[in-house]
Amino acid sequence: MSVLGQFKRWGWCTVVAFVGRQQELRLLGAELDRVTPGADRPGRCLLIRGRRRVGKSRLVEQFVETGGSPSLYFTAAGAATSAELRRLGADAAESTLPDRELLAAGNPQDWDAAFRLLAAALPDDTPSVVVIDEVPYLMDAERVFEGVLQRAWDRQLSRKPVLLILIGSDLSMMEALNSYERPFHQRGREMVVGPLNPADLSVMLDLGAADAIDAALVTGGLPLVCTEWRPGADVWDFLAEALSDPTSAMLVSAERSLAAEFPAMIQARSVLAAIGSGERTFANIARASGGLGATPLQRSLDTLSEKRLVVGELPLSTRPSKERRYRIVDPYLRFWLHFIAPHMPEIERGRGDLTMARIRQGWTSWRGRAVEPMIREALARLLPDGTLPVAGAVGGYWTRSNDIEVDIVGADRGPVARELLFLGSIKWLDQAAFDAHDLTVLHRHRAALTDEPLPILAVSRSGVSCGGLDAVYGPEDLLNAWRAGADG
Repeated sequence: MSVLGQFKRWGWCTVVAFVGRQQELRLLGAELDRVTPGADRPGRCLLIRGRRRVGKSRLVEQFVETGGSPSLYFTAAGAATSAELRRLGADAAESTLPDRELLAAGNPQDWDAAFRLLAAALPDDTPSVVVIDEVPYLMDAERVFEGVLQRAWDRQLSRKPVLLILIGSDLSMMEALNSYERPFHQRGREMVVGPLNPADLSVMLDLGAADAIDAALVTGGLPLVCTEWRPGADVWDFLAEALSDPTSAMLVSAERSLAAEFPAMIQARSVLAAIGSGERTFANIARASGGLGATPLQRSLDTLSEKRLVVGELPLSTRPSKERRYRIVDPYLRFWLHFIAPHMPEIERGRGDLTMARIRQGWTSWRGRAVEPMIREALARLLPDGTLPVAGAVGGYWTRSNDIEVDIVGADRGPVARELLFLGSIKWLDQAAFDAHDLTVLHRHRAALTDEPLPILAVSRSGVSCGGLDAVYGPEDLLNAWRAGADG
């Protein structure tokens, strides 16, 4: 049965996290199919990473539960090694491995012994699945666990017909696990689980294309937050309900994730809040962070970039530029930092209506900027489409004074291109079409950027009311960018 079929059969909350997860489930199934008993080294390893609360664990749980293979699912908790090993034994006792008692009763004192017992408990004649969730909790600065894992994989586990799945939310640490000069290098394939995309949300929440994009901007596509969105409700209905409940996932998920990411990094949190408030340049972020010096600010930005929370972008053109701008990568976190976090005290005392009024007042301006990265990603997925060519990079262009700002720049590469391919403008308003005035501005900015008669395009929420464009894209076109990927 398809994932959507399971959604319809089992009800709303049971499988909501799996709307749009067909591609990931297919990949997991293909990896298990490659585990062939009787081969010299039949074992396979898959490293899964993704931000907290995007549904990684639930995805793998669903795969394990419906796959039918003997399995063990263990989740690390960041405790002492002895406590982690006791939890492993308890999980082994509840697993479906045929010889699970070997690990459950073995009482291993270290990870080397635990992996030997695990290998002995795995069947030889049928594929099995072993999942270790929250792997970064087990990784240490001396890379002891990584070395033990590497030896166990090379000497024992890879010789068994097992699919070993390692899951982690710390993106930089999961990438490091498989990087050059690390013990486990090239022993596993990598898989990234992202949030639900706008096309997923359109199906899940029974929304039209434009409203689904609004939902993606507010929830970030995080399944836990999306489960609180009633199908068919618009963004204002959803926010009214969320702001009336101080325990809603919309309000608390970001704080819990940040507490896990930065348990003692107050400075990085301050910088993140400054960027979330709308500051984009180094100097403005420094001022909004309380006059932070250049060195500590750069250190915080590096930390935030390593954790994939913040990205620093340069103008895309044929000329080098130092005008770097920073933004929050996750739309939900961006929305939360801008509108929710500064006003949590009033929400907790029952005055979410005041917060709602601020959101309504600032929504159009905030959404117009927040939607730009999503639109650029959609265009990168869509092209070539018969009108515009494929682009190696899709970005934007701006000057220090912002007197010239081009929303969409397509080029052969970035941020310094050899060749520009097309330029475009975004107008994302509810009841205002892209018009002749917008076209005039786009022509003027094109002339400032290049002498070439490059194709020009418009992306508009409410259509266009003028001619002279080489391509036009609306909300439905953008959703097709993700639908095409799901069908592939």
